[in-house]
Amino acid sequence: MNAIELGPLVLSGERFAILLGVLVFMIGSGWLASRVSPRFNAWSTAVVVGGLVIARLAHVIAHWEFFSGDPWRAFAVWQGGFVWPWTLLVVVLASVLLLRDRRLIVWAVAPVAAAAMVWNVAYQLSSQTDALAPAPLTLASLSGSPVDMAQPVDRPTVINVWATWCPPCRREMPALAQAEAAHPDVRFLFVNQGEGPDTVRRFLAAENLQLEHVLFDEAMALPRHYGTAGIPVTLFLHADGSLAKAHMGEIAPEQIDAEIRRLDR
Repeated sequence: MNAIELGPLVLSGERFAILLGVLVFMIGSGWLASRVSPRFNAWSTAVVVGGLVIARLAHVIAHWEFFSGDPWRAFAVWQGGFVWPWTLLVVVLASVLLLRDRRLIVWAVAPVAAAAMVWNVAYQLSSQTDALAPAPLTLASLSGSPVDMAQPVDRPTVINVWATWCPPCRREMPALAQAEAAHPDVRFLFVNQGEGPDTVRRFLAAENLQLEHVLFDEAMALPRHYGTAGIPVTLFLHADGSLAKAHMGEIAPEQIDAEIRRLDR
């Protein structure tokens, strides 16, 4: 669900679609460089590098309140976060400055259009989310009271599937803790995979993290219920418990906020 498994590598639907679109673009522009004009070599490099930079920069500017405290996070591109329409500006500028010929500019439309089409189709197919019902599981809690995952709570729920040995899990945990504090109307469940209370307590104490609901899924049954692969995974559930979105991989603060706002609507 929402992920593509390539051997040991697990990619979210968004990341897979981006890589596939870039691959199609490079293949198409490489063919043009060999058959039409070598100018397409420099043009394709400028479009890919410049497009990624401006799309990321546009995202950072649009969500500056989440980056102002840690501007270096703008380079954490593995978290996702790009505003792709801005890449058209790079395509136009690179075509005018590097191709400098109307015939070549017309040729340039082909790899751009092919990449956009492939990206859109791959994203739509790999990012669909089934509105699955809550998992019929009762999990032990660090606070002592077991939690019935299927019990209605009448408010949105965010479930983070994690482990202390997972570096991306550790990096995203402070952002999730801040989101829990900022959204008291949303229930957050931090479902640890395969570890015991002592290990988790040591981690939370070392990182100075205060989390309300830390649960233990020793059998790792929750990922099987939702059909997810790898960790971390962050699940966003509607107030009725149905699944709204599954985010594979490390999640950024602005993404958490955006998904919660969608749940509120």
